Amino acid sequence: MERFYLITGHVSLLELLVPQGVRLVQLRIKDEPEAEVRRQIARARDICAVHGAQLVVNDYWQAALDLNCNFVHLGQEDMETADFAALRRAGIQYGLSTHDEKELDRALSYDPAYVALGPVYETLLKKMKWAPQGLERVTRWKAMAGKTPLVAIGGLTLERAPGVLQAGADSVAVVTDVMQAKYPEARVREWLEVCR
Repeated sequence: MERFYLITGHVSLLELLVPQGVRLVQLRIKDEPEAEVRRQIARARDICAVHGAQLVVNDYWQAALDLNCNFVHLGQEDMETADFAALRRAGIQYGLSTHDEKELDRALSYDPAYVALGPVYETLLKKMKWAPQGLERVTRWKAMAGKTPLVAIGGLTLERAPGVLQAGADSVAVVTDVMQAKYPEARVREWLEVCR
């Protein structure tokens, strides 16, 4: 699994940042009409194909199926409605969000391509009902996840990345640190360097 996992909220950002050398990117679209969601997913799929990057579609598993994407990310709520049998039949891999041990056990029972743990640190992006998990939890989660790759997310910065990887995360998912950077392309290149 790639150590740097970029998450973008719009295909235009994905288009700007994937050519910097990103190999794993999630398109996490919020509050858009379905036609726009599908337009962005199709465009992201094509950009990633050109640049040899893996696209992960957040939430919209049906659109991912329809548009021949091969990877989705699902939160705990999405797991209630997702058709895992259809995803498996189509050869679509999926990553699953977890925040506590019960959710981790449940996620692992679906045999995911990875499990995500968050927030590791306090996050600015969305209000979380979970307190920051910390590095000890990363280490414990990795022991529990075994061979399943562990993605750490939430409040990650360039300075924090080495500690999170040393604690056992296989990959660091980054949203805010890149999106709020003055020069996102340069920041992505720094992340790729730190995660090498």
